[in-house]
Parts: sequence; structure tokens; C-alpha cells
Amino acid sequence: MEKVTKPRYSKSGNEAIFQQLRQDVNNLVLQLEPKRRGGIIFKAVFFPALYIITYCTILAAGSQPVVFYAGYFLLGIALVMIFLNIIHDAVHGTIFNSKWLNDWYVYFFDLMGANSYVWRQRHIRFHHNYPNVNGWDTDIEQSDLARIFPTGSALPIHRYQHIYLPMLYPLYLFNWLLIRDFKDFFNKKKTIWKLITIPRIEYVKLFLFKAVFLFYLIALPKIVLDISWAQVISGFLLMLFTASIFSLMVLLSPHANTNSEFPIPDDNNALPHSWMMHMLTTTNDVTHDNWFTRFFMGCFNYHVAHHLFPNINHIYYPEVTGLLKQYADKYDLPYRQYSLGVSLAKHYQLLKENGVTENIFEEAM
Repeated sequence: MEKVTKPRYSKSGNEAIFQQLRQDVNNLVLQLEPKRRGGIIFKAVFFPALYIITYCTILAAGSQPVVFYAGYFLLGIALVMIFLNIIHDAVHGTIFNSKWLNDWYVYFFDLMGANSYVWRQRHIRFHHNYPNVNGWDTDIEQSDLARIFPTGSALPIHRYQHIYLPMLYPLYLFNWLLIRDFKDFFNKKKTIWKLITIPRIEYVKLFLFKAVFLFYLIALPKIVLDISWAQVISGFLLMLFTASIFSLMVLLSPHANTNSEFPIPDDNNALPHSWMMHMLTTTNDVTHDNWFTRFFMGCFNYHVAHHLFPNINHIYYPEVTGLLKQYADKYDLPYRQYSLGVSLAKHYQLLKENGVTENIFEEAM
């Protein structure tokens, strides 16, 4: 593999502030852990059980159209909840004290159609290390149809991306599960190949788990239930559409908007900010906070705390964010939070602004 120089963060005077914040956060978690440990384990059991029970209900009573379509709709919702509450934490090793148990739990993601190996690489080694850095943040990196990075390659079609991309967003998970995973495995120009070589056994797992996913969601219901192929395919698509819309409300709000920075490494591949400042300037929180976002949505609205402290379970993020806000007020740190509506509106505005391409004829005159 060709040696690649990774971007590196600058040194600044706020390292001491971050170290003190980290110490305060660790002490806070130690205080809360005896009360919260049971809630973490409960979620690890409850959400997979909800998914399995919903699926079994479809097989048992899915011949009734209302039960069938409601079941697939709920599977789409449950898929996102499992990702936010369990898979995301398991891949960061924050559910169980045992590393192997966290690693095995991540395989539930494969059963829901994603490839956990390549997602782990994209999320941990690239997105978390270099959020909003063009060529390194694989969570934001999408197809050529989208120009999210202001420094990304501009195509004439991008001037209309604020119109066509929102219409394509319901296909997000369809693309991820059935197209993008395969591209990451077989297209060695993809970003993840900068740092890894995919083991052969992972290719076997890729095809095996994709086949299992399609079998139990399409083939088995067709075999068991008295339904048409059109009905089972429409139920499968309903699940993916539901999960896509639900997940994008979460995934689009923290990074890809007009108020977030997209730092550019210099000629020596040095980034302009320190680690802490980079996370603060590229990530924002969502103001909505209630029992639903905390229990069912995995505290997704506290995303800044997650990027600063990814080795801490999401159940602690409300209190961790409280500490972060105190530090932001005391040291004038650029902590940002918006409502979900404002954040999504800023994302739409980003699509519109990044869709503006230069008029070469106008420049030549």
C-alpha cells in the first residue's frame, strides 16, 4: 500500500483546557456509572428484542396488509434506534467492559444489512479523526451527485443539488446497504483504502450477511405468507425509506451546514486547529432534549460531546454537555447548538451555496 501522510492537528494554548475538561468528564462518569450501568444494558437487550419481535409478528400475522406494512414501517424505525443506541456505542466499545462482547454486538448491524467492518473503518478511523476534512471524512463523502465540501469538485449538475438531493435522500439507506458497501470493497480509489487493506475473510462476510439480510426480509416472508412479490418488495422499500428519512434527520444536523467549518490542511498537511477546536468548529448540537431523544434516539442531539469523548456511552452525554457549556462560557469556546429545523435549513442552504459553480463564459468576458 502506498504510504499516505495523514492530516495532523496544530498545537495551541487550549490543550490544558481540554485536559482539565477531560478529567472533569471522567470524574463525572465515575460518579454516574453505578446509576446508569443498568440503563445501558437494558437498552442493549430491549432494542434488538423490539426488532426481533416486530419481525416475528410480520411472519405470524403479516397476511393482513395493515400488520404487514405497519411491521415493515416499525422495522425501519427500529433499525435506526438500534444503530443510535447500540451499534454506534458498541463500535466505540462503550456498552460492555469486554472488548470482544462489544465487537460481537456490532455484528447485529450486519444482520440489518450494513457491513460493520467497512463502517467501523469509515466511522472510527476517518470520520472521528478528521470530521469535515475533504478526502478524509468518509461519513460526509458521498457520490458525485453531491457537493458537500466547499472545496469539492464542482460539476454543472451541482447547481441543482438543493432540488434533487432532498428527493433522493429517501434512497440513502438503499444506496448504503446495497451499493456503497460494495463500492468501498471493490473500488480501491475509495477513501478507506488510504489506510487499510480489506482482509479476504471480510469479502466472505460481506456477501454472506447481505444474502441473509435479503433472505429474511424478502424471500422468507414471501415463502411463509400468502402475499405477492410486489407486496413484499414494497414492504422492504417502505422499511428502507422510513429508516433513511429517520436517520438523515440525525446524520445531517451535526456537521453538514453553513455554520460548520470545513478545515483545509496546508501544504504540510497540517490542519489549522487543535483537536478540541476542530471538533467544536465542525460539530454542533441540536437543542431538542426530552425523554424520547434520550431513550429512543441515543442522545443524538448531544453530538459535540460524542466527538470530544467518543469513548463514553451516550447515556452520559446530557451531563457531559452541561460541563462543556460551563467551559465554553468560561473560556469563550465556540460551542454551537441549533434547533433541528434550523440545522436542517442550514444544511439546505449549504447545498444551495455549494451548488454555485463558476461561469467560465462570464469570466472570459
